[in-house]
Amino acid sequence: MDARSPALTPDSLPDETPDASGWRADASAGIQHSLPEVYGTILVPFRGHWVRRLLAFAGPGYLVSVGYMDPGNWATDLAGGSKFGYTLLSVILLSNLMAILLQALAARLGIVTDRDLAQACRATYSRPVNFMLWLACEAAIIACDLAEVIGTAIALKLLFGIPLVGGALIAALDAFLLLLLMNKGFRFLEAFVIALLIVIAVCFAVQITAAAPPVAAMLKGFAPSTEIFTNPEMLYIAIGIIGATVMPHNLYLHSSIVQTRAYERTDEGRRDAIKWATADSTIALMLALFINAAILVVAAATFHKSGHSDVAEIGQAYELLSPLLGLGIASTLFAVALLASGLNSTVTATLAGQIVMEGFLHLRLPSWARRLLTRGIAIVPVIVVTALYGERGTGQLLVFSQVVLSMQLPFAVIPLVRFVSDRRKMGKFTISKPVAAVAWIVAGIIVTLNLKLLFDTFFG
Repeated sequence: MDARSPALTPDSLPDETPDASGWRADASAGIQHSLPEVYGTILVPFRGHWVRRLLAFAGPGYLVSVGYMDPGNWATDLAGGSKFGYTLLSVILLSNLMAILLQALAARLGIVTDRDLAQACRATYSRPVNFMLWLACEAAIIACDLAEVIGTAIALKLLFGIPLVGGALIAALDAFLLLLLMNKGFRFLEAFVIALLIVIAVCFAVQITAAAPPVAAMLKGFAPSTEIFTNPEMLYIAIGIIGATVMPHNLYLHSSIVQTRAYERTDEGRRDAIKWATADSTIALMLALFINAAILVVAAATFHKSGHSDVAEIGQAYELLSPLLGLGIASTLFAVALLASGLNSTVTATLAGQIVMEGFLHLRLPSWARRLLTRGIAIVPVIVVTALYGERGTGQLLVFSQVVLSMQLPFAVIPLVRFVSDRRKMGKFTISKPVAAVAWIVAGIIVTLNLKLLFDTFFG
């Protein structure tokens, strides 16, 4: 905890109206830094070649990008590619562009205000509203954790033949992974995540090379098609792709971890930090675009082309990849990439959970205790569903976790856009009216599509 901040309990913050700065007066008096143990610990050069400065800021964007390619995204990408070929590549591109904008706004909020999104909500809204926002975000993190447990368990089964129940229990052992990495320093954590991202990218690069998809058809897939809106089944999968791509907890995560850089806390220093942090997240999310597109392209070039248009589950894809591609190692690479994705998502979701709990409640738990708690909540339904319904049940549970994530998204996006558009809070760093208009349009699209996804899921 920052030395200037008094010890606070969840109920110690009185319910006051915001002052002229847009923050509650009591909240502005003593800001507890987000992730205080690593706040401002990574040195950045104030001058020198632009490559050195970019590399100094590189890292947070890659931690954020993990959430855009977690196991929950795989099912929607596989279903889209096997059923409709390359048509839904345009949806992946659109959702990625939305993500680039929202993550840039989250980084701006953290750098300008020295608050993460959870702290900004706490300093703006009443206690009841904050409590509801915290519950919504915790539900999203548990849903994400559920997807990670299922993805890791499926990967362990595919690679080593471990039953799904056993794989889910083994997945609990990574509760101490973040603790180990954080003890070695935040840069070590970033290096670990980037290394696993490289493993995933290499695995899919090999598979795309083996699949040899037609370049013209791929490029055409990135162009928007009216068929998406006229075909109800295609529209449903398209909405699922968007809902599974933009993750609410990533906005809380990014607004916090950009503050690990020791940039000058002046107007000039913050302006410079915004520029490099935005460049970092944009480059990292382009990698996420490649991996999500690669999953869909491999599914289209392998399953759709051969008439296997019903492949929507990870286990099916694993069994069919090597025979259809004629590459013995293809299925193994697919499972290795899935395992790397599950491990990476574990690290970032745990960190997001810590940020959310401390930001909304000023309540701190040891990393190992929080990890065991959330992982335990995720493991129980996986074990119950696996025991009752087998592997198909876990596939449906994976889809359900994405629906829960979709439900929470508006509760993160709307406060974020509101804060960065507020001149009282952001001062000269307030986003321009055109950018604000685009941000509100994106928020409206996400909310509308997610509401339709929920309606179709429960009543369609």
